[in-house]
Amino acid sequence: MNDPDTSSRLRAIRTVPRTGVIFVMEEAAKHGYKAGDGDWINLGQGAPETGPLPDAPPRLENISVNIASAEYAPVGGLPRLREAVADLYNRRFRQGKASQYGPENVAISSGGRAGLTRIAAAIDRVHLGHFLPDYTAYEELLELFRDFLPMPILNEDHRLPSVERLRQEIVGRGLGALLTSNPCNPTGDVVHGDALRDWVALGREQCCTLIFDEFYSHYVYGAARGDRLANSAAEFVEDVNNDPVLVLDGLTKSWRYPGLRLSWTLGPAPVIEAIASAASFLDGGAPHPVQEMAVGLLQPEHAQAEARSIQATFETKRRFMIDRVREIGFELVTEPLGAFYCFVSLAKLPEPLRDGMAFFQAALKKRVITVPGQFFDVNPGQRRSHMASRMAPYLRLSYGPSMAELQQGLDRLEAIVKSA
Repeated sequence: MNDPDTSSRLRAIRTVPRTGVIFVMEEAAKHGYKAGDGDWINLGQGAPETGPLPDAPPRLENISVNIASAEYAPVGGLPRLREAVADLYNRRFRQGKASQYGPENVAISSGGRAGLTRIAAAIDRVHLGHFLPDYTAYEELLELFRDFLPMPILNEDHRLPSVERLRQEIVGRGLGALLTSNPCNPTGDVVHGDALRDWVALGREQCCTLIFDEFYSHYVYGAARGDRLANSAAEFVEDVNNDPVLVLDGLTKSWRYPGLRLSWTLGPAPVIEAIASAASFLDGGAPHPVQEMAVGLLQPEHAQAEARSIQATFETKRRFMIDRVREIGFELVTEPLGAFYCFVSLAKLPEPLRDGMAFFQAALKKRVITVPGQFFDVNPGQRRSHMASRMAPYLRLSYGPSMAELQQGLDRLEAIVKSA
């Protein structure tokens, strides 16, 4: 029985909601899911397969700790690692440009959420635009820090906007900052090439800070890839210390090490200094031994080989999932050009399955994990709670797992649809 005085004693503690993926994993656990259980198929959690891939570099198997690495690392990151990040971006995206990234343009943090939280803590009192649908964890992030005002922008047909429409949004709403995942989680849409160049130019012109969550930068396909092995706004920055562009990436997705919780932020040196100051009271910095190990993973030859292997393997899985979901009866408004998700519509399924949460619950009974679309309807402060979510009739399916798991999981989802 609950202590009747508990609520009064804990009145200073606010309720903190679970992000979408945490919710679905906890619900799966209630149905018997355990990590490593081969009887379950996880098409929900946003993680790539972490084992060996054809032509990929050898996987990291050990992290050593010595007397020096047992000490705290600098809160902004080890100088060697910051230099390695800057060098990788200069080699990939800035050859021949007068302005180059240096260690002072890089901050190291413990994973993507920590990096985003630092940025949020450093943002001034501005209107901050964010897109719908987008990454589930943005909702709590944008609600926690009250100095800026989050303003949603609906993506038409689940596509990130043209520069003309983006200009209307920035000028019309008076945006001082804009946050987006690119490639987009959950739709897989990508702003790339000339369109990305125009976005960066618009941010420069309007003094609007563009925050690019590029955690899927190696997962680009077809036209989004072109002749590059990665996609980044860093390619179109003119002056690394003046253009209002922040780029976040890390080992989580593009190096397939989600458990290491290591990320970085690139941007103008004064902004990076502010981000490091925020880290001093938010998280204290990333683990020293992990940073030491990461330097080798960021060497250009290693990074390029990992990107090539990812694109070859995941392009095959992407095509397989696109074809299968359509065969099953799902609708795919936009074919993904990046990341490793299909954001499918349930509109043409039998009535009991047209709601993402209902389908999610049905899939759990078949030991398959998915993510209901409503979690990507980013709604800080629940300001739109009086309205039904536009994303309720959608579902995010991940092709991060192995091909064998995809085949088995989609077979089970097809059986659900056929039996409805």
